[in-house]
Parts: sequence; structure tokens; C-alpha cells
Amino acid sequence: MGLGFGTDGVRGPADEFTDDYVVALGTVAARILGSSFVIGRDTRESGARIERALAIGLGRGGASVATLGVAPTPAVAWIAARHSICGAVISASHNPWSDNGIKFFGPGGRKLSDAVEAELEAALSAVLTDADFVGSRAPDADSDPAPAPRSIPEIDPAVELEAWTASLRASVTDSMRGLRVVIDCANGAQSFLAPTVLSALGVELEVLHSSPDGRNINDGCGSTHPEDLQRRVVASGAQVGLAFDGDADRLLAVDETGAVVDGDHLLALFADDLRSRGSLRSDQVVVTVMTNLGFRLAMAERGIDVLETPVGDRYVLEALARTGGSLGGEQSGHIVFADLSTTGDGLLSGLQLLDLVARSGRRFSELAAASMTQLPQVLRNVRVVTRRSDIAELLAEEISIEQEQLGGLGRILLRPSGTEPLIRVMVEAETVAVAEAVAGRLAAAVERVCSA
Repeated sequence: MGLGFGTDGVRGPADEFTDDYVVALGTVAARILGSSFVIGRDTRESGARIERALAIGLGRGGASVATLGVAPTPAVAWIAARHSICGAVISASHNPWSDNGIKFFGPGGRKLSDAVEAELEAALSAVLTDADFVGSRAPDADSDPAPAPRSIPEIDPAVELEAWTASLRASVTDSMRGLRVVIDCANGAQSFLAPTVLSALGVELEVLHSSPDGRNINDGCGSTHPEDLQRRVVASGAQVGLAFDGDADRLLAVDETGAVVDGDHLLALFADDLRSRGSLRSDQVVVTVMTNLGFRLAMAERGIDVLETPVGDRYVLEALARTGGSLGGEQSGHIVFADLSTTGDGLLSGLQLLDLVARSGRRFSELAAASMTQLPQVLRNVRVVTRRSDIAELLAEEISIEQEQLGGLGRILLRPSGTEPLIRVMVEAETVAVAEAVAGRLAAAVERVCSA
């Protein structure tokens, strides 16, 4: 079995999520995390089968289960927090339809720590090698009507999802009424709720890619493929474009000129806005090591502290909980408003952005340009046989030489991918040419060291 825990749960080819594997994972999750779970999934073809097997596994582990069907990741986290129970999401986020994944929230809708995920992984390995468990076989999804787990009667999916969307609407003013907006739902989990929420707030709305068929999720659309959104924003004369990913926990935006506005610019905008309203606690924002140096320089000019974490929104969330911060996020568009949500929420971030743009009375492009100046960033993915966790230490001398040449307006980061056999080489510099040259030399060094 090639599946294993990465930066956010388990993710991989959908056919590797066999019923045996998923039932085993559900069983150990119930034993370790808690006795009540709410499950949501995105729109992938394999989702319903995996949902059924996971519910059976959770039931075998002694848990009660409520299933939402198709629901965004942040909705699952919000409902888990509302009822002080655990959550599970069946999704591979921005990956193609042929992949899937399972990630858990602990009691109260919180991401799991490294230690808890390690405990889950060890327990899962033990169960999968247990002859009695494997011999019992998981129910066949097509033919065996397995006993359903105990339900949670107080959780009605329609009522819960309406309560979640009501909380989103209540987080903003009515200033966005009449704002012209295009959204791209990625044919994913936000295809059905986002249009309703935005329309109820009086937005003049156009919706793209909201007809999921099980195989078109993220297919040339959404936050990883914003080209359709960019074209449509310009053609329609819209003021803002919003793009979600498959499970709708991240946001990418497009300004009225068709330019992409990434998570770094959005965080810079939100940090300024929250502080101006006295809501940026400790004048601090939490980001990951991938956040552009231009963001750090912009925050330094404004007197806003930047706290850095490893890549992964759960590390951002841990830092926010530890420091009592109110804002954090990633360049990829995972943005956390800690006073409003326990996890990244693409629609919540989109609403906060629309509210900000409307209140400012300025063009979105002007706001984004003034928020920070992004330094050129080059990312090289070097495929390796073994992901060396100590790659930065192995190449410390080479990194030091290159960093000295870059000076204060440059940055280097080498790290292993959390999910693929890759070493990621990231270089920021004053010009693209310099960044490309440095990245090329370091990528060659990675290949030399990892092939030795």
C-alpha cells in the first residue's frame, strides 16, 4: 500500500483507497480521536464509495456518524466546532479527479498535530497487518449492505449547512451590494453554496465551472487554473474574480485587469485592514516559509510582526492558537481568520475581500499593488529517489555562498515535498534572471547530492 500521511492527511490515487484500507483508517480514527464524527466530501467520482467505507470504519471503532454528502472542508470544520465533535473530509483538494484523500479534524474542528497523525499512522499499520481484521473483510460497496453506524440525530445536513452559510453572511456588511463579481467553483465542493451566499448579499454574480460530473473537478479551472476566470472578469467588466479549489478551503483572486492576486497579496491587504479596525491582535500575522520576501518587507514597513512556520496550513493554525493571533495563511491561498473559523475557508476569505474592496471605494488592482511588491520567485522541483529531510544541511555551504551574493533582497529555501519524491528549490531575487541562475545551480547540487 503506497498511501501514507503527508502534510494534510492521506492523499493519493483513488483506487488505492480500498474498502479495507478506508474501513481500517476509520476504525483507528474513532479509537484515537473521538466518539462522534461529521463527514463531508467533494465531488469526485470515488467520494461516495469512500464516504460509505469510512462511515462503516468509524462505526466499527465505536463512533457515531453524521454524513453531509458534498460539502466544503471549512463547513465540516465549522460544524465539528459547533457540536464539539470530530470531522472528516474526503477530498484531494486541488488534485485531479482520479486522486482522493482523507483528512481529519479533532474535537472542535481543529487540524491534527504531527504527533496525533503519527499515532494514527502507527495504529493503521498495525490494523492492516492484523490477520483477524483483514480476514473480516470490509463490506463490498456495491453488494454487501453493511450495518450503518449510529447516526447523530441532532445534526441535519441541510440545517447545518444553512447555519454555516448564515455565519458567513453575518461576517460582512452589506457594502458589497451591486459589486460585479465572477466566481470559479472548480466543479468542486463549493459549486452549490457559494452562488447562493453571494447572491443573497446582493452581488451581481456570474458563476463559472459549477456543474460537477465526478471527473471535471479542478479540470482546467479553479484556483490552480484561473485562465477562464481571468478572461471572463475582463470581458464582463467585473470588479473582482474569486477562484476556489476542489474542497474550497483556499482562495485565489483576480483583479479587474485580469491579473492574479495570490495569497501573499491577500494576506497583506487583510493585515492592513484588520489593523486599521483594531482587529489584528498583537499586530502580528502568521505565514509559512514560502511566503514572498516582498510580503515580509511590506509588513516591516508597517510595523507588523511576521511569524513564520513550516509549509502547511495546520502549522499556521497551530501558531495562531499558540500566540492568540487573528490572521495567518499561505501563498497558495489558505487564509485563516482565527476569530471566524478554525481552518482556511475560501468563501469566507472571498467575502472578506469583497467587503474590503467595497468599503475602500478603490479599484482592486490599486489595493493589491499598494499592499506589497512581490520579488521574483523561482521554484524548481527536483525529482529524487529519496526525499532527504536534511537537504538544507547537506548543501549548507552552497546555500551560504548563493545567499551572500543575493544580499538582503534575496532568499533561498530548500525543502523536501511533503507528498511527492521531490526536493523543492525556491529562490527569490531582485530579478528573474538572477533567481533562475541561482535556482539552476542549487537544483544541480541537489541532483548531485541525492544521486550520490
